[in-house]
Amino acid sequence: MKVFVFLANGFEEIETIAPVDIFRRAGIDTLMVSVTGSKEVTGAHKIVVNADYLFDEVDFSGDNLLFLPGGMPGTSNLDAHKGLKELIGKHASEGKPLAAICAAPSILGKIGLLKGKEATCYPGYEKELKDAVLSGNKIAKSGQVMTAKAAGTAIPFALMIIEELLGKDTSDRIAQSICY
Repeated sequence: MKVFVFLANGFEEIETIAPVDIFRRAGIDTLMVSVTGSKEVTGAHKIVVNADYLFDEVDFSGDNLLFLPGGMPGTSNLDAHKGLKELIGKHASEGKPLAAICAAPSILGKIGLLKGKEATCYPGYEKELKDAVLSGNKIAKSGQVMTAKAAGTAIPFALMIIEELLGKDTSDRIAQSICY
């Protein structure tokens, strides 16, 4: 199982780096993929990150999870990437897992992937979660779709994803190792 974390200028740094770090601690092959055309991507708070790959360099076939961090204008920039949205749609149609945090669940909502699914997002983006069952929780899982509210949920969200992918023992071990 691989996790692909997508980066666009204006991404929320905590929602990106904390999960990447935690996934890698768990031994998950985690790749940061830039949709900008450059491996150097600048976050919403001016932290520059070097992606592992450019979008067009990656073979997304196989068993993997797509992870969309939020932030502004990062979410808008991810949403504007036609190839990414096509990939998300194909991925969902194959029943593969998707994860989005903060404003990024709005991308899933706009392309119709949240219909009847429990989902959460950053306050104010609820209207973008088309036909979703809005959750009052900070983290929601419905079928293969996992969503989280904001930067403050990045660590528990990453641990929940690890539990889904590798089991509770691994998630608990990683949580203990970071004193969570």
